[in-house]
Amino acid sequence: MLEPYYQEIFPEAGCDEAGRGCLAGPVFAAAVILPIDFSDPLLNDSKKLNEKERYALREMIEEKALAWAVRSVDQVEIDSINILNASIKAMHLAIEQLNIKPKFIIVDGNRFKPVENIPHKTIVKGDGKYASIAAASILAKTHRDDFMLAAHKEFPQYNWKKNKGYPTADHRRAIQQFGRCALHRVSFQFKPV
Repeated sequence: MLEPYYQEIFPEAGCDEAGRGCLAGPVFAAAVILPIDFSDPLLNDSKKLNEKERYALREMIEEKALAWAVRSVDQVEIDSINILNASIKAMHLAIEQLNIKPKFIIVDGNRFKPVENIPHKTIVKGDGKYASIAAASILAKTHRDDFMLAAHKEFPQYNWKKNKGYPTADHRRAIQQFGRCALHRVSFQFKPV
């Protein structure tokens, strides 16, 4: 079972991103404020769940969270400001969109920039430790997957319905064969297959 919160004095938002290591598409981030008594035995880091579990949990999180928001930063801006800054910007946008303003933020990873002077704590592998970060990881991942599944219809040659833009062998082979498209991050290098 994940810890329900890092601290219990202030309303706390958990944040995470998805798509940081992809060769194509936006980076998505989510911010989630869960009820203090929230508990679900299935809730975990999105990478440890299968697709069916992630989507079932997404529905439950979006229904039961006190507040949640998902935002993205596109591949053009990623190329302009770099993936770390784009990931942090997407998290800031999600936090700013919450209909309850958090007084404390916990973030998966080890890098973050303060948003609106709200105190924060970065937690390495936080999506496997704290419920709100795990919930954010699930929302970010499923919303990004939805985007890439829709993009697959326009660019089926890259097989995004399967690889979601990650640098799999089939995705890298497709880039070698067809070149990059408008959704590819031109600043990202990849090893040929």
